[in-house]
Amino acid sequence: MTPPTVLIADDDRSIRTVLTQALGRSGYQVRSTSHAATLWRWVEDGEGDLVITDVVMPDENGLDLIQRIKRLRPELRVVVMSAQSTLLTAVKATQRGAFEYLAKPFDLKELLSVVARALLARPPIADLPVVGPREAEERLPLIGRSPAMQEIYRSIARLTTTDLTVMINGESGTGKELVARALHDYGKRRGAAFVAVNMAAIPRELIESELFGHERGAFTGATNRSAGRFEQASGGTLFLDEIGDMPPEAQTRLLRVLQEGEFTSVGGRQPVRANVRIVAATHRDLRQAIRQGQFREDLFYRLNVVPIRLPPLRERSEDIAELARHFLARAVEAGLPAKTLDAGAIEALGGHRWPGNVRELENLMRRLAALYPQETITAEVIAVELADAGRAADPPAGGADEALPQALERHIRHFLAAHSDGLAPSDIYEQVLAEVERPLIQMTLAATRGNQIKAAAMLGLNRNTLRKKIRDLDIPVVRGIA
Repeated sequence: MTPPTVLIADDDRSIRTVLTQALGRSGYQVRSTSHAATLWRWVEDGEGDLVITDVVMPDENGLDLIQRIKRLRPELRVVVMSAQSTLLTAVKATQRGAFEYLAKPFDLKELLSVVARALLARPPIADLPVVGPREAEERLPLIGRSPAMQEIYRSIARLTTTDLTVMINGESGTGKELVARALHDYGKRRGAAFVAVNMAAIPRELIESELFGHERGAFTGATNRSAGRFEQASGGTLFLDEIGDMPPEAQTRLLRVLQEGEFTSVGGRQPVRANVRIVAATHRDLRQAIRQGQFREDLFYRLNVVPIRLPPLRERSEDIAELARHFLARAVEAGLPAKTLDAGAIEALGGHRWPGNVRELENLMRRLAALYPQETITAEVIAVELADAGRAADPPAGGADEALPQALERHIRHFLAAHSDGLAPSDIYEQVLAEVERPLIQMTLAATRGNQIKAAAMLGLNRNTLRKKIRDLDIPVVRGIA
């Protein structure tokens, strides 16, 4: 039996070599080329059982080539590889008929697994419809090239050709609504409305009217008929944000809509067909909420058809630099001054925990663009801003009502206890004083955004004295601010 033939098109010779050797060892026949024209000639001649193609090639874009291949030979599977590892690339590859999309650098074992699956898969009955986004629309809805984000892109790309209900879970600020919008904007329903509703922002007594609408006279104050969000999103996508905060009575009503596929407005008698795609999102652990009796288990399984977990920013730190530059560029579009980040600033950003996730990073970039005069943002600037943000987020260890003398006493007792072995240093006064002085000066500098003249006045110190203490205590200085 003749082994399957894999056709490879990639302008990187090293990748062609690695793939040829790996596929050859796995028992496949391989033909490789650096040009799309050669690959197309092989396809026209009926050669090959599988195609592996790059996107950017000298003579043609691989994504455009997929469409021609699928029209000529719909049964021929195509695997796309790309260093342009963005959501748009994944979506376009999938919607133009690619069997799979892999970001470079790829895992060789994963690629071999994809090849095996592609060759065993049943041929498609017909071409996939090309329903990709407008070609001119190249603004990326999601930013990041980390492995975690590549999985998100691949999930979104696969889901754009379906109407499956999606549950997005992630911490606040991770971009849940962006994912929901991407599912809509690149999906089959993109020509209709995208309607978002935040369950946590609606009073309990108004949720049913908000979702399903009401008739005139349905309740006191209902002077006119009002369409609900289900009706407004008809034919499109309804995004139910913070679904975990939905009250029990509304959960029951929503479950019936999902089960029956229709709803009745408040005060209405005629059922209305619910023609919407549901995308829900929450930052809560809904399984824990079910155990606590706060969320219906049957509703959870109706919503959790396809779960997508958005990683917090601390789990995708390799994306921080790209995100930061993107937000600085957005700040310029909003009329703020242009800024750049030096290597130290990027390193400082990468070391932060980001409890507010991408939203916190975006806010920081806008603040830097608006408030700092220097064009290049340094590590010292980042240190001041993040220290200020950290103090705002974290209460003192002794509690918010602890007085300064008690806080100092507690700290000194800990300090002395740490040296209870009789080897206490002889300069304990200077050490404790330094531990009090350093945060005091740092906090004052943060409050004045690095202005040493204002900080010295607030502290009641001579400016030269403050400068000496900054130097002696090795306190980071925001350069460019007097």
